[in-house]
Amino acid sequence: MSSQPDYYARNHKLGVPKSQDSSQSRLLVLCIDRDDDIGTKGGMDTPIVGRDQCINAGTRLSIEDPEDADGNAIFGAVKTYEELVSKGYNAEVAVVAGKFNRGVEADEKISREVQAILEKYHATGAVIVSDGEDDETVLPVIQSRVPVVSVQRIIIRHSRSVEYSYAIFGRYLKALIYDPQYSKFVLGVPGALLLASCLAVAFDATKWLTVMILAILGGAFVARAFDVDRAIGSLGKMGPIEFIKIFSVIGGVLMILAAIANGISSIPHDIPLSRMDTLQIISNKTVVGSFAKGMISMMWIGMATIMAGVLLSNWLKGSAHTMADILRLVVLGLLYIPVLQFTDVLTLGTSPFTLVSSLLIGLAVSLIAAAFLYQHFRHRRGGEPMDKSEQLK
Repeated sequence: MSSQPDYYARNHKLGVPKSQDSSQSRLLVLCIDRDDDIGTKGGMDTPIVGRDQCINAGTRLSIEDPEDADGNAIFGAVKTYEELVSKGYNAEVAVVAGKFNRGVEADEKISREVQAILEKYHATGAVIVSDGEDDETVLPVIQSRVPVVSVQRIIIRHSRSVEYSYAIFGRYLKALIYDPQYSKFVLGVPGALLLASCLAVAFDATKWLTVMILAILGGAFVARAFDVDRAIGSLGKMGPIEFIKIFSVIGGVLMILAAIANGISSIPHDIPLSRMDTLQIISNKTVVGSFAKGMISMMWIGMATIMAGVLLSNWLKGSAHTMADILRLVVLGLLYIPVLQFTDVLTLGTSPFTLVSSLLIGLAVSLIAAAFLYQHFRHRRGGEPMDKSEQLK
């Protein structure tokens, strides 16, 4: 990496009238650090205003991380400021920063810092200096405060020698090997495949080798897609509320599995299931009704356990989802009798019209409960109606 930056400038020619000369222009040279490297690495608060302060900030950041391009961008902003001053402009240089995760919060922070600078230095235009397109995404935010007359992008020259190419490749390779975020998949998955292959050969089970490989790859893909590895790693950081939710979910799932087993055992033994195909089993009312009747009670208890755990954790956290959680439990309880009557229709041949009264009563109670909960939570919030997003959750 060279300390001499290349400059890529795009002049927009906005905000400064043609009749206005350099002595009348008040330009603000802004160096943008959207991901706040100056704060997270350099430990400095922004905004930073003034030539000497910006030089100190750039030096501090370059010492902490010599490979960070934001340090070169700060020095590039200081050089632009000195060139403008030498040409007779009334100029000032400053560094503004967003937040580490970028996004809306970072842009709002940059907007506040630019406004704070403009309250002390009334600029007629701004010269934006950045190290890439990501920082330049905040141009509309700055243009809403002050006209942008020029944009300069600092592009660092890299050595193209073979030695530096090998060094960069070695650095990335080291990250893949020693960084746990990457090594558990880059090395862990191939290692598991090799181990499975060795075991298959050792125990003369090569016919299962394809199944083992597919199972390992499928498990790795599922774990990465649903962040299972991170969820397991965060178990040590969980508080009492999270453990309540985990306990209720595990307990509810066990109850549901037990309900399925109980439903299977409730099927009459005189029905030859082994001689029936899937379509015949599904279309047999006695089989379906007996299975459903045998599992419904434990199934409802398991589902209620999960919902109650979620409700309790949200209530302890003061979440706005509490109303929806209560309604789910109410609806679950109201559906128990209609579902039980449906199993009687299948097994005992009772009239399906017996379901109508239960469904209508359940619907009426659900509407009353929803209206009551809505009014209750509305008054708790000071009489302000909830927005549509919270009503739908």
